[in-house]
Amino acid sequence: MPQHPLDTFFSPKSIAIIGASRDDKKIPGMLLTFLRRNGFAGEIYPVNPSYDSVGDLRCYPSITAIGAPVDLAIVIIPARAVLGALQECAAAGAKNAIVISSGFAEEGGESAGMQAEIALLAKRTGMRISGPNAEGFYNEPQRIAATFSPTVDVNPDAPRLLATPRRVGIIAQSGGIGFAIYNRAKAMGVAVSNVISTGNESDLAAGEFLDYMAQDANTDVILMFIEGIRDPGMFVSAARRAAEAGKPVIVTKVGRSGAGERAAASHTASMAGWTAAYDAVFAKYGFIVSNDLDEAVAIAAAFATAPLPRGDRVAIVTVSGGAGAWVADTLAAEGLQIPELSQTLQTQVRALIPSYGSPRNPVDITAQAVHSGGLQKVVELLEQSDDVDAIVVVVSLASETRIPVKRDEIKPLIDAQRKPILFFTYTLPSQFARTELAASGIVAFSGIAALGRAVSRLVSRSRFTLSPCAEAASPRLAIPGGTVPERLSEHESKALLREAGIAVPQESLVRDQAELAAALSGMDFPVVMKIQSRDIPHKSEAGGVRVNVRDADDAAATFSDLIANASRFKPEASIQGVLVGPMARQGVEMIVGTVNDATFGPIVMAGLGGIATELFRDVVYRPAPVDQSEAAAMIGELRSVALLHGFRGAAKADTVALARLIAQMSELAVALKDRVSEIEINPVRVHEEGAGITIVDALIAGKAATPG
Repeated sequence: MPQHPLDTFFSPKSIAIIGASRDDKKIPGMLLTFLRRNGFAGEIYPVNPSYDSVGDLRCYPSITAIGAPVDLAIVIIPARAVLGALQECAAAGAKNAIVISSGFAEEGGESAGMQAEIALLAKRTGMRISGPNAEGFYNEPQRIAATFSPTVDVNPDAPRLLATPRRVGIIAQSGGIGFAIYNRAKAMGVAVSNVISTGNESDLAAGEFLDYMAQDANTDVILMFIEGIRDPGMFVSAARRAAEAGKPVIVTKVGRSGAGERAAASHTASMAGWTAAYDAVFAKYGFIVSNDLDEAVAIAAAFATAPLPRGDRVAIVTVSGGAGAWVADTLAAEGLQIPELSQTLQTQVRALIPSYGSPRNPVDITAQAVHSGGLQKVVELLEQSDDVDAIVVVVSLASETRIPVKRDEIKPLIDAQRKPILFFTYTLPSQFARTELAASGIVAFSGIAALGRAVSRLVSRSRFTLSPCAEAASPRLAIPGGTVPERLSEHESKALLREAGIAVPQESLVRDQAELAAALSGMDFPVVMKIQSRDIPHKSEAGGVRVNVRDADDAAATFSDLIANASRFKPEASIQGVLVGPMARQGVEMIVGTVNDATFGPIVMAGLGGIATELFRDVVYRPAPVDQSEAAAMIGELRSVALLHGFRGAAKADTVALARLIAQMSELAVALKDRVSEIEINPVRVHEEGAGITIVDALIAGKAATPG
């Protein structure tokens, strides 16, 4: 496999510790102690002009005095001395550096300027720098503890609880949380490849570390804790690389970006909030989102120990009826199926359990069947059956002397499992039980909610399909030129869409009663009339919309009413006139919009539209552009998709035309990303299959749009 640029970072042959200390109660001394205690096999060079030696290691006055290649320099000195030390590292040919020192951008002001200088140094010299304000990393397979985290302060000769050779890589923008995840994964028996604390990300950032994990042969599952992405281009590229490699990524996103705090012209932007762009990227590349620490580790454990299921049918085998019912409720709440087993299978199960047990599903074998070997045999039957796609075994693992399965019997089954077999304990598991099960390749799940989420995420991952890059597949549009005002009226917005080649209804902008008569001469009644003003984006709130206008006299009175209503609503508004057009035919009202995210750029949104848009917030986001296939997948994710498929006898809607519009809008958003901040079509009426769509209303905001 070709080398990755970060191979020497995570697998250094030599490490220099700038600011090394003899005091192992201080961070520099702790780091050196942990590095040696974990058995780092390479060269260690303490650097501190105050010492001739640190323990039995020679100590050097500077990195240049070492006179040997250095793959990684770990810098733990006062912030104001860091830049000079890094300059010396680069001059000495060090390939990588980790800055543990704090007191940089997190403090703001002049300290932020020092961090900017570090970034420039990395760019100028090519030396890769992690941090500052980082907690380092831990390479578990090679036992490289380049961190001061107490979670790695272990007896290296003590046995490691390992349930699987598959490993989880951990990337965290919080060192404390990253190593907390490692600590919890280790306690469950989950193997880890690397734990990296990214710190302030002056140079190396989460995206580049994700790229490394995506190609790392030792990493099978990736778990991320992020507050924000500083290298979005690399992050998106790495996300695709992970998806193409078949490596699931579990992500927890915290911290508000501020995007959701600004006032927005459109529903699209006001609903987008601070996570919409992240959620769009996560959905596109199959990331599994988790908002709980134990849940995230449980999901990672499931992916590390079990194959993907073929469907969502789960069998529950339990020694406790109550615990089995609770697990069944939990799984059902996650949208999973708990089907009653076939009569043939029930008959086979019945022969293995007491008469007072239940063979239906949950399969209540009772505690008695554990002692007779029924548990193992029932699981074997279910593993071979086509009735179910996954198995959850519910047991008590409190005993310090025995477990409900025999290692020599269960291990071959787990090693050859064709479907997930997960063990849940309703009592806290003893260390003996964890150790015995781990030797058979089994992780003991002790949180019922986390277990349910883990099983459901295995199922959802099995259904994930990576969409191809959409650039070449997008429908081609004629891209309008010129600047785009801060906010366009509906008439102006539709004119821009029409210029781009997107079909909009033929309507007329009427400025006075004389123009109204001319406009109506070419239209059939009833018509719709809407006030037009850049200053009134939400016309209904101003009493600026009238539907089912019946005749010319009604239209004349309506024109006057709309102008008067708008003037009362916002006296300072500049009124362009009244838009007159045909009433749109009936259809399912949807919303299609785009918003420019500060991190990831244009994002396209589709969802249930009209007055239900903000009420139900049934919307799906993706990074733009998308092709029609991905747009169709977005539609399929909506909770309200049944409305488009002919709900309660209604005709099926033209989802093909809707998908085409979503793809067109996404392409337009990319093409106008430097000039347009928001585009919204709401509602777009989706007519019966083959009859297309009608854009009822549209709103476009230029890039100059500001809060308020």
